[in-house]
Amino acid sequence: MVRVDLNTDSGESFGVYKLGLEAEVFKYVTSANIACGFHAGDPMVMAKTVELAAELGVGIGAHPSYPDLQGFGRRNMSLTPAEAKNFVIYQVGALKAFANAIGQPLQHVKGHGAIYNAAAKDVALARAIAEGVKAAAPEAILLALAGSEMVSAGRAVGLKVAQEVFADRAYNKDGTLVLRSQPGAMIHDPEIAIPRVVRMVTEGKVTAITGEEVEIQADSICVHGDNPEAIVFVARIREALAKAGVEVVPLREIV
Repeated sequence: MVRVDLNTDSGESFGVYKLGLEAEVFKYVTSANIACGFHAGDPMVMAKTVELAAELGVGIGAHPSYPDLQGFGRRNMSLTPAEAKNFVIYQVGALKAFANAIGQPLQHVKGHGAIYNAAAKDVALARAIAEGVKAAAPEAILLALAGSEMVSAGRAVGLKVAQEVFADRAYNKDGTLVLRSQPGAMIHDPEIAIPRVVRMVTEGKVTAITGEEVEIQADSICVHGDNPEAIVFVARIREALAKAGVEVVPLREIV
């Protein structure tokens, strides 16, 4: 049977500011990427989100980013490899400590936003991130954009690597994500998005925004659950995967 993980970004509240519906979306996903304080989240939010994930059997993951709280980690920055590596160590180490404090392992690490997209093509940045993960959590799975430089970098440093696809994002012909600032980057219609997801998982293919067929490996699907409509979307994805004979399991059961 084909198996796939469903992951979601989470723990993105900050202080009195609430963002996300973890209590609802965690009922449908199998892995959580939890903000580590650099783009969102704070120690109280991190602890609460880790505890909720553990309670619901959701795999706990760190979601490191550029140090860009005001820009939500979506603005590009110029970092040296040493800076990138140490920023990752800092964030992964913090999230891992919260997981370990309640007797839970850190299942995976996934970059957030601009650093994730940049590392898909930037060999030096990808290597620095991979080395940071290896230093902070060598047992963790590196969750990386399918077919990207992050996949190669993770394998090169000896990490377990899982390849990720996106349910609601358009792809370029080289397998990278269309930038959010570009028209058509987000796929809002579930009638289009859901069949695309099923095809990526069962056939290993996705149609690029320019029409080309792209080969893709889907170990994990990123879904968003930050509004009620998104929760319904996630539920429908699970239903469609089940109908297609796909089993949804945590990432640690795939890699």
